Amino acid sequence: MHALIGPITSAMILLSLAALPAKADPVADFYKGKTINMIVGGSAGGGYDVLGRTVGQFISRHIPGNPSIVARNMPGAGGMLAMNYLFNNAEQDGTVIGIVQSNTPFEPLFGTKEARYDAAKFAWLGTPSIEVAAVLVWHTVAVNSVEDLKTKETTMGVSGAQSTQAFLGRLMNATIGTKMKLVYGYQGLNDTFLAMERGELDGYPGVYYSALSSTRPKWLPEKLAKAILQIGPDRQPELGNVPSAMDIVSNPDDRQLVQAAVATQALGRPFVMTPGVSAERIAAMRRALADTFADPDFQAAALKIGLIINAPRTGQQLQDVITQAYASPSRVVDRLRSLSNPGDR
Repeated sequence: MHALIGPITSAMILLSLAALPAKADPVADFYKGKTINMIVGGSAGGGYDVLGRTVGQFISRHIPGNPSIVARNMPGAGGMLAMNYLFNNAEQDGTVIGIVQSNTPFEPLFGTKEARYDAAKFAWLGTPSIEVAAVLVWHTVAVNSVEDLKTKETTMGVSGAQSTQAFLGRLMNATIGTKMKLVYGYQGLNDTFLAMERGELDGYPGVYYSALSSTRPKWLPEKLAKAILQIGPDRQPELGNVPSAMDIVSNPDDRQLVQAAVATQALGRPFVMTPGVSAERIAAMRRALADTFADPDFQAAALKIGLIINAPRTGQQLQDVITQAYASPSRVVDRLRSLSNPGDR
């Protein structure tokens, strides 16, 4: 009889423990049954839109509580419309995230008056890769080299004066001596590409390779467009022997300017959370995004549509890039501001 006491007692203890409620997960409890709005700082069908919506298909499975994800496009003002909304108007409880243009965190540093936000107060979540831009021209345009860009005027379409593409065009004109004439007013990437196809424009002054490969994957392989120059913190392997601005710029001051300018591209296609969100929800969302980038299903979907997922960076790494940029020497900042805000000169 006594020999049964030990096993019976142990079994009762195990049953009692099993009956106890599981430890509460406050993040899962918060997100369960909720909807997260993803603000896309670009037009429908563009590179940011394609990436944001693809992430939205998979990230829910990695967020505690598995909330629904709804994407909402908010193009305009070179990406600042979305940033202003996220900072000033969006819910700050973790139910709103964004995928924003990489120039936007630096617009306050550049003195852009329309930037009504503090980049350091956002919670940066991560990016799937860095960005490398290419000066792109349509195949019928008689420009085949950087020397051609320096001797022949080309018409390049952009959205607004403060857009990343316009900034890159002015940067190359100022440091390399290209003669790109910027034509403003195009709603987004697709509108500009259509204008190139119609012969209305010669090209685009700084299309991100990730956007090109996801929206027009056949253009370069089928020689419908030509990449003349690449601009970024590193070279894009897929662009092969296309020269890099960092290899061409030799003047020390100009080189320092380009190095500071391409810090925006080190942010890649950054995902961000509004200010004021609790640390535990930020940490959970950062983990969820990193797990999404590593998810084989997401990677297969990204590969199928030409998304670049080759160099993920954490939210903390993005935060560090932003902090370092705001510590740049004043003479570099002054030149950046002049290029970013040409109307103020």
